[in-house]
Amino acid sequence: MGKKLLVILAVLAALISGLLIASKVGMPRPAKQTETVLRVVAAENFWGSIASQIGGARVSVLSVVSDPNADPHEYESNTDTAIALANADYVIVNGAGYDGWAKKLLAANPSRSRKVLDVASLLGKKSGDNPHFWYSPEYVNETAAQIEKDLTALDPAGQSYYAARYQEFENSAAVYQNKIASIKQQFAGTKVASTEDIFSYLANAAGLDLISPPAFMQAVAEGNDPPTQSVAEFQNQLKSKEPAVLVYNQQTITPLTSDMKKMALQEGIPIIGVTEIVQPSNMPFQDWMNAEVTELQNALSAKAGGK
Repeated sequence: MGKKLLVILAVLAALISGLLIASKVGMPRPAKQTETVLRVVAAENFWGSIASQIGGARVSVLSVVSDPNADPHEYESNTDTAIALANADYVIVNGAGYDGWAKKLLAANPSRSRKVLDVASLLGKKSGDNPHFWYSPEYVNETAAQIEKDLTALDPAGQSYYAARYQEFENSAAVYQNKIASIKQQFAGTKVASTEDIFSYLANAAGLDLISPPAFMQAVAEGNDPPTQSVAEFQNQLKSKEPAVLVYNQQTITPLTSDMKKMALQEGIPIIGVTEIVQPSNMPFQDWMNAEVTELQNALSAKAGGK
């Protein structure tokens, strides 16, 4: 037997022996090297959906608040959430007081390697400002662009991949955003009402005149009782049939907002139901938005045709 053959056999024997020993002591066999998978945690599923679409196979996204039956303002964190945030490579929080629980958990588990996107800070907003940024097409586009930049910074090898998927998201989001532009062209200046300020950014983008008392909308959004004067003013607006539609947040229902909804129905004012988080949770963000914007557009068209 030649020397070369003996050497080859010896090497094979050593490899087989090593694999047998590894299997006996529970050691993992050498695995094929895979691409980077970034651990991403989004405080809410609207930002999580966008991150997932841009990140694709190179990210693993956990959206903390995604229960359609819960009020996001009242979310209470738990141990699992704290662990997920502590181990995350990238965290997206809405900010402006909307998800203060996330800020507390991040502060309790500091990490130099973890990147955090505070959407409010990105947009130049602060606590006390209307935190429903995802209802603004402009803010959505700005946030999506930042997510793509952040993922690229964390995973430079995926630059072209993230860029391509970001462009796909922008093209898809243009469907509902163009529809908002169409509403503005057709119905600019039309009076509308809302039970809280979740609709303010969208109303502004669509050129609609949101006439509901600001004090009423802000108080409901913050879980407080609106000033008596604002309640009376809102009721008079509905009784006078001033707004063409009433936008109703289905996740922050109170006896007072239910009364406003009932009054609007009695006066023949169409009701547009909206939510604070993506529903169903597996629906892409832009499809969710498109469904709500389409409902708004149809209601305005029907109201205009009925005049």
